[in-house]
Amino acid sequence: MRTTVDSSDELSQPDTPGRGPRESGVATVEKTLAILEIVAERSGASAREVSDALGYPLPTVYRLMQALVNSDYLVHLKGQHRFELGYKLDRLGVSLHRQIGIPSLVRAEISRLHSLAKTAAYFAVYRGADVVVAFVVDSPEYPRLTPLTFGFHEAAHATAFGKIMLAGMSSDQRNQYLAVHGMAPLTATTATDRVVLDSELEQVANSGVAWELEEFVPGQTCAAVGVRNASGMIVGSVAISAPTAALTPARRRNIEHLLRDAANQVSRYYRPSPDGYCRQLASYQGVMTARARV
Repeated sequence: MRTTVDSSDELSQPDTPGRGPRESGVATVEKTLAILEIVAERSGASAREVSDALGYPLPTVYRLMQALVNSDYLVHLKGQHRFELGYKLDRLGVSLHRQIGIPSLVRAEISRLHSLAKTAAYFAVYRGADVVVAFVVDSPEYPRLTPLTFGFHEAAHATAFGKIMLAGMSSDQRNQYLAVHGMAPLTATTATDRVVLDSELEQVANSGVAWELEEFVPGQTCAAVGVRNASGMIVGSVAISAPTAALTPARRRNIEHLLRDAANQVSRYYRPSPDGYCRQLASYQGVMTARARV
């Protein structure tokens, strides 16, 4: 249901006269999305708080928030002079989860990996040009890394599942990806030198296993192995994370074995079955064209 805001409400204030042409279409979209993100991060916010946080003129914020309210992406709590997320966003979230739907058998394999490895366990898929966390199994005893929730798709150079993806790319693909995403130093040990990263990725391609030691989160280590389709192309990865101090050489060897087994089992679900039906991964991710070299 759309809300009509009366003339006395702060939301209805017009843009300041004389401020020149309104933003271009692209700039307006960027500002509108930034407003949504601020409201989401703060579990609600007033127009003034959004204006202060983003540095946008208050009249611009009023106008864009009015549009979001009218479209049901925000709700306006007049009595509290605040805005919260609207119900239409939930529909978008449901649609995204449907598009990145993980088969029950794959979920079971990741749960099994969590149980056997005694670590948090992850399944990431390659969607377009990104590696996206699609499923996580953890527990109070073996918690996930805080940023690694559904939809996380950043820092490929500093994550084990990201390195699996980068190692499977051609040189041109890797150059293009890193030119866009960069190699930000997330910790003191993050690889930010391209020569160093390329050398590591060569080892990953040869061994089939990617490790990152405290490159993403201090005190935490991750490992990953690629998931392949029938053509041998890497289309995803299974991964674990654990405190670095808990990973003895013997345990690391065991984890590599468990990861390879889990990746092999998951790969079976994305290869053609005897009747020719190929299970669903390739249908939703715009599969990368990089063929693994392992």
